[in-house]
Amino acid sequence: MKDNRKRRSLRPWRPALLGAMLPLALTSTAQTSLQWRQPEPAATQSVTAHPESPTRPMPYRTSLSSQPPVSLPAGFDVAAFERMAQQLTVGRRVPGLALAIVQNGRVLSARGYGVTDVSAPQSVDAHTVFRLASLSKGFAGTLTGLLVNDGALRWDSKVVDYVPGFRLNDPAATRQLTVADVISHRTGLRVHNAFDRDIENNAAYYTVAHKLASAPLDCAPGQCYAYQNVAFSLIGDVVFASTGNFYEREVERRLFKPLGMNDASMGLAGIESSPRWARPHVRNRNGWTALTPKPAYYRLAPAAGINASISDMAQWLIAQTGHRPDVLPAPLLATLHAPVISTPGEMRTSWRHARVQSAGYALGWRVYDYAGHPLVFHAGAVQGYRGMLAMLPERDFGVAILWNSSSHLPSGLLPTILDRALGLPAQQWLDLPDEDDLMLAESTAPAEDRDNASGSAANRATASPQ
Repeated sequence: MKDNRKRRSLRPWRPALLGAMLPLALTSTAQTSLQWRQPEPAATQSVTAHPESPTRPMPYRTSLSSQPPVSLPAGFDVAAFERMAQQLTVGRRVPGLALAIVQNGRVLSARGYGVTDVSAPQSVDAHTVFRLASLSKGFAGTLTGLLVNDGALRWDSKVVDYVPGFRLNDPAATRQLTVADVISHRTGLRVHNAFDRDIENNAAYYTVAHKLASAPLDCAPGQCYAYQNVAFSLIGDVVFASTGNFYEREVERRLFKPLGMNDASMGLAGIESSPRWARPHVRNRNGWTALTPKPAYYRLAPAAGINASISDMAQWLIAQTGHRPDVLPAPLLATLHAPVISTPGEMRTSWRHARVQSAGYALGWRVYDYAGHPLVFHAGAVQGYRGMLAMLPERDFGVAILWNSSSHLPSGLLPTILDRALGLPAQQWLDLPDEDDLMLAESTAPAEDRDNASGSAANRATASPQ
């Protein structure tokens, strides 16, 4: 049923043969770093360039180079963070939460805490499935990179060559928009999150995508940043046109299965068919209330369509930190994680304001200067679900946090862990009764005690085959 509906909706934008390619704006393979150039203005172009031009990729991917990663500080205590995660669910501060920490290709922790549903409680464990929301964008960028690596696409391939029905409101901009522009939110659109309201009102993706033809532009494609969900999801049509297979199936075939993400799925049907999944929650006067997941943003599969457990996310972190070269080659990861456009607006709120010194967007990923250290990051939020994922290349380190409520409280757990991994002075990012003791705790507990910390443990994972 799902495939048939999608097949009917794809008919207006059936793929066509590629037209002749214009001169390269960047390298044609994911095996080398992107070399971004300012596009030459066309004589007929009516969209002006934005004053903030794209930045060149930064050579920061130290964990994938010959330089060995810096070890974690001696006081890095995984059990302390597990206790913090447990405390976040005490008294239903949040209904449920899951935390994964990986380093040097191994899972240090992957556990669940709290409950899946306050009205019918079951314990969250390492295989409880959460909705990832915009954490899905990293999967879209990675799949696109694999297709570039295969030669099925180029980063500078024009979207209109694969999606003939696609239009922006300027013909020159329509012809210029590339695959890399879509994945890095450099479509030129003036408004951030253009037409998200239509999606929230249950409009079909293809109906809304055609509205891009009337959306005002702020710059030529590739020249300015505006975060998008609808426009980002054009990459699903490009994947279909270049492979002959639906985006969802390509993600499963190229990423979920080879990486051992056995709980992961796509769409509303995917999460509802999971053996154990976390219901979304919102707060009212009586406390947390469980909801039925809404289908709206599931219609934008590349932008927000993936579901996964924390066990899955541990494997995803291991792959994204360079320990599954059989699936994701190191040069491809370096390309995906290299920032191509500045996003200074990301430095204004919460822990970012205190820690982030510069911010950019790469290919499905955000990249920050976190207190002088490179950080690859993304967050996701949709009604009743939140998630965050971060990687420190210098430490060969990654952390993912998923929770099933609209609370912002668990967000402080991420900088708490990052600060400890980097050996930075402790700050009070979390509002927990004995947080100071937990943050400053030294790693004195024996390994067996850490393994028996509160929470439902995952099957312990070892480094993947290299």
